[in-house]
Amino acid sequence: MVGMGSVNELGDYLRARRAMITPRDVGLPDGADRRVPGLRRDEVALLAGVSTDYYIRLEQGRERHPSEQVLRAIAGALRLDGAAAGHLFRLGLPVIATAAAAPTVAAELLRLMDGMRDVPAFVVGAAQDVLAANAMARELYRGFARYDNLLRMIFLDPFAREFYADWDNAARTAVGNLRASSSQFPGNERIERVVGELSVRSPAFTGLWARYEVRPRTREDKHFRHPHVGELRLHFEALAVTGAPGQHLSVYSAEPGSAGADALALLRRSAEQDSAPTGQGTPIQDTPAAEGEFRS
Repeated sequence: MVGMGSVNELGDYLRARRAMITPRDVGLPDGADRRVPGLRRDEVALLAGVSTDYYIRLEQGRERHPSEQVLRAIAGALRLDGAAAGHLFRLGLPVIATAAAAPTVAAELLRLMDGMRDVPAFVVGAAQDVLAANAMARELYRGFARYDNLLRMIFLDPFAREFYADWDNAARTAVGNLRASSSQFPGNERIERVVGELSVRSPAFTGLWARYEVRPRTREDKHFRHPHVGELRLHFEALAVTGAPGQHLSVYSAEPGSAGADALALLRRSAEQDSAPTGQGTPIQDTPAAEGEFRS
């Protein structure tokens, strides 16, 4: 399992990130005789203003106490954005205790989703488990065998290839988001279980996980192919639940008068026909998150 439980996770991260930067990206000559993908270790050292020997020791795990100044220089050399640089600091600097990820959804948030009758809304946890969902969200994802964990659905359910118009982007985005969550909650047992299971069962996941891209998903435009409604082009927003660390309220919406809005109206009619009498904003009680398992 790349990057989970590694004895040298900082080194793993540095190697993965420098492999994704070309000399041309940083203004260095790009010769034809290069033996490694991306930058060499001496090139990263040069760009960061540290000795090659020091950088090699850092990457090999023989230097375990870099300063914040050195990490900032390396982040700049590797062209890391805010989320990726933040992960580098968490790996390289003394660990600061973080709040544990919240496993259950507050009743107040469930009531809020009850009132969101025109848009799909659901709550995901740190490991991307679907913890609660309204009727619109259940209807949106109805083609999946299980509506339980977004990573499992994307990588292990064949329906995902039909549902996501751009499956490659959906997969890469989901893995980057899980990386960001694993950075925020290091050692989280549930995240490690999800990563372990997917690493065994999905080569596609393993390849993306090894890229070490840390990209929290907060907003984007999505294109779905629903088995009953057809094409849906929706805007996605993930809103952090401040009272529950690791939880996000995910909401899909569309511009009024757009084709996406018309598709949502169809989705609502379908959801109303199938909605359970218990209400819309209900916990997902039959998921692996609730049972403590991870299965397809």
